[in-house]
Amino acid sequence: VQLQAFGGGLVQPGGSLRLSCAFSGVTLDYPIIAWFRQAPGKEREGVSSISRSDANLRYADSVKGRFTISRDNAKNTVYLQMNYLKPEDTAVYYCATRRGRLITGERLSANQYSHWGQGTEVTVSS
Repeated sequence: VQLQAFGGGLVQPGGSLRLSCAFSGVTLDYPIIAWFRQAPGKEREGVSSISRSDANLRYADSVKGRFTISRDNAKNTVYLQMNYLKPEDTAVYYCATRRGRLITGERLSANQYSHWGQGTEVTVSS
């Protein structure tokens, strides 16, 4: 299982970015892919997760209404569309997956995930 996140960059407050997570080796045994972020000096936090069928989406309260997660299984890619970005969204963003299901309440817990991609840095600044 391999994941690779890309699409980060520098954006002004109020701007938008779309992150992509390209994955391989992710079979039906890995139904959930999630985005996490880690700001300097802070713990890694869950941002959003999506199931294989797109039927179950989760968002952290801090990004609800601004971020949208989606998945294209034909392209083996999960996207994170980030709108109305704020300086506090500045962080390194990672995508992750794990074998097996998770209950809804655990899907944004970093310690539940075993496979991580390298991060992509997002900086929101004027």
